[in-house]
Amino acid sequence: MVSKETVSDNSNEVLDNVKELGTPKAPSFENDIQFISIIGEIEGHNISASDKKTTKYEHIIPMLIAAMQDPKIEGIFIILNTVGGDVEAGLALAEMINSIDKPKVSLVLGGGHSIGVPLATASDYSFIVPSAAMTIHPIRTTGLVIGVPQTFRYFEKMQKRIINFILRTSKINKHTLRELMYSTDELANDVGTILIGKEAVDSGLIDEVGGFSQALNKLNTLIHMKNS
Repeated sequence: MVSKETVSDNSNEVLDNVKELGTPKAPSFENDIQFISIIGEIEGHNISASDKKTTKYEHIIPMLIAAMQDPKIEGIFIILNTVGGDVEAGLALAEMINSIDKPKVSLVLGGGHSIGVPLATASDYSFIVPSAAMTIHPIRTTGLVIGVPQTFRYFEKMQKRIINFILRTSKINKHTLRELMYSTDELANDVGTILIGKEAVDSGLIDEVGGFSQALNKLNTLIHMKNS
C-alpha cells in the first residue's frame, strides 16, 4: 500500500518538473533509451515571451551529456514538434546530437520547422509522421538590421553553416535543398517550402514515414547492431 505522503511527494516532483521543463517527468523504470522532446520555440541566448511554449537549449545539452556518459543508456530518441527559434542554439543542439556516438533516432510530430530541420536530420535515422510538416526557408531575423555589407555576409555565412549541416546529415542534394529554400510560390510574402510527411522523405530530407513504434523499433535495431 502506498502512503499518502509518498503520493504527495511524487505529485510535487511532477509539478516542479512541469514548471521547470514544460513536460512531466517520465515514470521511473529501468530504460536503456534516453527520450528527449524538443517542442515549441527553441530558446537560446534571449528569453522568449512568457506566453510561448519553449525548449531551452541549456536544459537539453545537460541531458545529452548525461545520456552520453551514462553506460546504461544505449540509444537516444529525439521527438520534435518545433516552430524553430534561435538559429545558433538550434544548430548547437543539432551538432551536439550528431556528435554523440550512441545510436540516435528522431521523430517529427506536428512540425519540424526552420532550425527544426537540422535537428531532425542530426540523428542516425529520421522519421516523420504522415501529417507532420517541415518548413525550409532562408534565415530570418526580427528587429533592426544594420544595412551594411558585413551584416549580409554574416547572414550568408550562417545560412551556409545550416545548409552544409543538412547536406552532411541527410540524403537531400544541394540543388534540391536550395530550390526548396528559395521557392517563391508556396509562402505568401516570403520564400521557402512546406513539406508534408512523405514529401520530406521524397526530397531526401527525412529517411522514412512512420510513427512512434516504427521509430522505436529502428532505434532498438541500431542498438542491437552496435552491440553485436
